[in-house]
Amino acid sequence: MSESENGQPKVSNWNIANILTILRIAMVPVFVWALFQESGESVGWRWAAVGIFALASLTDKVDGHLARSRGLITDLGKILDPIADKFLTGAALISLSILGDVWWWVTIVILGRELITAMRFVVIKYAVLPASRGGKLKTVLQMLAIGAFLLPLFALPSFFHVIAVILMALALIVTVVSGIDYLFTGYRVFTEGRRTQK
Repeated sequence: MSESENGQPKVSNWNIANILTILRIAMVPVFVWALFQESGESVGWRWAAVGIFALASLTDKVDGHLARSRGLITDLGKILDPIADKFLTGAALISLSILGDVWWWVTIVILGRELITAMRFVVIKYAVLPASRGGKLKTVLQMLAIGAFLLPLFALPSFFHVIAVILMALALIVTVVSGIDYLFTGYRVFTEGRRTQK
């Protein structure tokens, strides 16, 4: 194990936390395949898709806990983790919109906000932007809302659909607000970084 600039042992990028993150990305195609079985109208396959989505979402919590508790936090992990989240939620939202379960404008707004992830690569030479509390809450609400819409709502009582809509509305609000916060934070880091390099 090599040492970092401050003399501390350098954490390998190939640690269990990052491997779980990569596994989450690998689960996305399997999830999409299950969701589209029988044009998304199979109760059994919809529950299977829910299970895969829930398992993939759980790895997000596990890899974060492992990274913090075992000192496995790396710059790669800080970048890869949100990308994995965007890949999972993006695939789910686009798939649900294709199936007609989620309005396209909702998917466009949420995915438009996720373009802010690209800002991390712009400012990365100045500082790595970790997920904020608002960003983490946004992720949780999106996962819950998407999970609700993944359910075979056509075979469940109508109040399940009401709950799904409420969760998606909350997710949209936090998504937009946290996006604005990221923009201001990123702009400040970018301008301060450029100023110090002059």
